[in-house]
Amino acid sequence: MTDRVTVQIDGGVADVRLNRPDKLNALDIAMFEALAETGESLAADPSVRAVVLSGEGRAFCAGLDFANFAAMAGDAGDVDGADSARFRRLARDITAREPGRITNLGQQAVHVWREMPQPVIAAVHGHALGGGLQIALGADIRIVAPDAKLAVLEIRWGLVPDMTGTAALIRLTGEDVAKELTFTGRTVDGEEAVRLGLATRTADAPHAAAVELARDIASKSPDAIRGAKRLLNSAGENDLAEQFLEESRTLGELRGSPNQVEAVRAYFEKRAPAFTDPS
Repeated sequence: MTDRVTVQIDGGVADVRLNRPDKLNALDIAMFEALAETGESLAADPSVRAVVLSGEGRAFCAGLDFANFAAMAGDAGDVDGADSARFRRLARDITAREPGRITNLGQQAVHVWREMPQPVIAAVHGHALGGGLQIALGADIRIVAPDAKLAVLEIRWGLVPDMTGTAALIRLTGEDVAKELTFTGRTVDGEEAVRLGLATRTADAPHAAAVELARDIASKSPDAIRGAKRLLNSAGENDLAEQFLEESRTLGELRGSPNQVEAVRAYFEKRAPAFTDPS
């Protein structure tokens, strides 16, 4: 893992930050790799109960690094040699999947947050453009600054969203809004993003609000939270019969388990629950 992403874990909350502030956290191959590796590492850590995803400096993420964009077009320019070669390999066979996955590397940098069992809250300030917006869309919840600038910007470069964005946009905004944003590439602020479904709510200090929410989630039964995320993720993919059966299976697994019993006891005893981490 590189220093492109930093992680601090406190009280079950992982504070994950894109860490390239001098470039507005623009995406290069090292950032893709760091995001995917960080997400996979946190997913495997039972002590992590919620994740906050944000960007250092003046922006969440301004999208693809222009130098790497040039490398994709065959002009390496001032891109580091190894980085340029890896990016060119990705561009040359964009349909190649990561080993054992349904994604390529760029897609996995986003999809890892959706597939991990813990809830992920994106705290968005400044710009979230193109691939940067798609990273935010990989989170379960998005808290944005009112003056944040979000755009499905790929059309500017004659491209399409390619980091799982087409699936996320349809799911969050509906087909017509997803198409309008994708066809035009227009920029929306945080307030409009909430109205359109791109964001959950606004906050003047989105990172602080995201951490507060993450701490609240981390105080709940981790078994129930993980089960709820799994069920809600699958709701748009399963037919009704399978979804209803999955609800029953999950409830059956939770009912009478140590954390479920502790939740009930803590409530009636008017105390904070003491949950154990998933094994």
